[in-house]
Amino acid sequence: QILSKSNYFHTRSVVAPIFQLAGMPVNLTANAISAINAGDVNSKPVVQVLDIKLIGTTQERYRLTLSDSESTQQVMLATQLNDRVKTGRVRKTSVIQLIEYICSTVQNRKIIVVLNMETIIPECEIIGNPKVIVESNLGAQKTTSNGASGSANLGNNGNLSAQRSAQASFANIKNLSAQNSGNSMQNYPPAIQPAYQPPPNYKSHGAIMKNEAPARIIPIAALNPHQGRWAIKARVTAKGDLRHYNNSRGDGKVFSFDLLDSDGGEIRVTCFNAVVDRFYDKIEAGKVYMISKGSLKPAQKSFNHLKNEWEIFLETTSTVDLCPDEDASIPRQQFSFRPICEIESAENNSIIDVIGIVTAVNPSVPILRKNGMETQRRILNLKDQSGRSIELTLWGDFCNREGQNLQELAEAGFSPVLAVKAAKVSNFTGKSIGTISSTQLFINPDSAEAQTLREWFDQGGKDIASQSISRDNMPVGSKIETRKTVFQIKDEGLGRSKKPDWVTVKATITFIKTDTFCYTACPLMIGDRQCNKKVTRSGNSRWQCDRCNQEFEECDYRYLLQAQIQDHSGLTWVTTFQESGEEILGCPAKELYMMKYEEADDTRFSEIIRNCLFTQFLFRLKIKEEFYGDEQRVKITVVKAEKVNHSAESRYLIDLISKFRLS
Repeated sequence: QILSKSNYFHTRSVVAPIFQLAGMPVNLTANAISAINAGDVNSKPVVQVLDIKLIGTTQERYRLTLSDSESTQQVMLATQLNDRVKTGRVRKTSVIQLIEYICSTVQNRKIIVVLNMETIIPECEIIGNPKVIVESNLGAQKTTSNGASGSANLGNNGNLSAQRSAQASFANIKNLSAQNSGNSMQNYPPAIQPAYQPPPNYKSHGAIMKNEAPARIIPIAALNPHQGRWAIKARVTAKGDLRHYNNSRGDGKVFSFDLLDSDGGEIRVTCFNAVVDRFYDKIEAGKVYMISKGSLKPAQKSFNHLKNEWEIFLETTSTVDLCPDEDASIPRQQFSFRPICEIESAENNSIIDVIGIVTAVNPSVPILRKNGMETQRRILNLKDQSGRSIELTLWGDFCNREGQNLQELAEAGFSPVLAVKAAKVSNFTGKSIGTISSTQLFINPDSAEAQTLREWFDQGGKDIASQSISRDNMPVGSKIETRKTVFQIKDEGLGRSKKPDWVTVKATITFIKTDTFCYTACPLMIGDRQCNKKVTRSGNSRWQCDRCNQEFEECDYRYLLQAQIQDHSGLTWVTTFQESGEEILGCPAKELYMMKYEEADDTRFSEIIRNCLFTQFLFRLKIKEEFYGDEQRVKITVVKAEKVNHSAESRYLIDLISKFRLS
């Protein structure tokens, strides 16, 4: 290893102890530890790593013990530098240069966080004779040489034990590095940066007052509550709505926005009351801002989906300055897409990013929430290369903004790519996703993932059948893909185990009970799902839901069909609910109800029923044994009904014949 003798660095006039390597000196910055503890953050010192320890917190962090050849100090490594340790670029006995770092005092202890560094020598012998710093309960520092015996003046046995343990550790490192130094010091050119030079505005002006110098810009990943002054430069990727609330302390208002910096760090910023008045109109999604003087508190994970354990709360003294020049180093958005097939195993209420091709767009319909407020709902279908499709429910303004745009594209024959940022997972009747206040929708985004998906779809993906994961819980690899006959359902005892059986049956509808084909349902929302419980007329002719304990003018109508299906082996009764009922009859339950009971158009009603009879379907069935009073019965539910595609069915039969031939 060849290092320059002159101008190695020029931060201190004091010469540090020198380690001789291949006849050339390796200098550590003298008194670097004490200088950092005294507040210096600009000298870019060269130090040596004596120990590395993984800290087992909610976020993976590394703690390093550094030496300037005389003193030692423990420091925390910013998370964006974790890869340096994992890849071995920084290890025990490495010589490094600290490029960016901060130092804060917390409970009489110095907390140093390294934000950026460069490796000068990956591995070498211990340089100098570093002393172990042992802190007493009052924060006073006592030192001892790693070569000396334990001091009797440490004040307690715990500190004496810690000191001796550290001395032994350093001795072991020194012996190990001495054995390997001959083989590990080759072809690592130094990259030592010069010390910080103060800008002209701060030259020859005497001592700088406490808050006169501008705060240092640090990565979002390095933020922690122990820092005094900080600044971040980041792009607003999402801006939440202004919300009003009322609690025991009175009325208030709040809004939040999400930030993304050039290192990929994300964090949420929240403003309350008077701070809302200052910044709500100033914050625009997509713009870059310089933000400082806020407080950090633990993120509330039930409302905050970002991968950061902290959240910024702005105060009256906080500053938010718009950066007039566009910064191309900060991405406009950051995604962590999950294939649709993986959503099947995602936890309920978890927040995910997903991208897919829009294959169907349903009309927007008004929904009455439990609080009596009306909102809009629109359901889309997405599919991707994983062979699965999923329902995406748009709520509120999403229905008329992006939802209307998507419907127009679908009606024009296009199947757009849709990227969804921060969708909420639901496991009600299968897995589905829905929008929340912080959700963002991107139609045909300019990204590599979108381009790959588009090419797959245009080159044959649109003709590949996909299995929906949004209709009841149909597990992957289960009997849902197994063909059975009606006779086999009873003969094989399907549905009598603890878990339901899932089968596909090709059969014909031979009879539909028309006296009770639907029921009146509660339209109110519970969370992000409709109540759907049966409602009855109250004394004032309004509909009443016993579950929600509310009354309303209009109710919903949902299918509850009882039908007989038959194939060559036999017949059986099945139950069909809303979605599969619409697939069989081809019209909404409300339309059929009005036709029969309000308009008394029996002729048209009977024609719709007759058109469904003796029509062949592929029925996806859920079979499960249930109790009705004291009687145990096997219930067969239609999860999905598709009219037989004779071309696809012929291919299936040909493949089946080929398998029989091979066997």
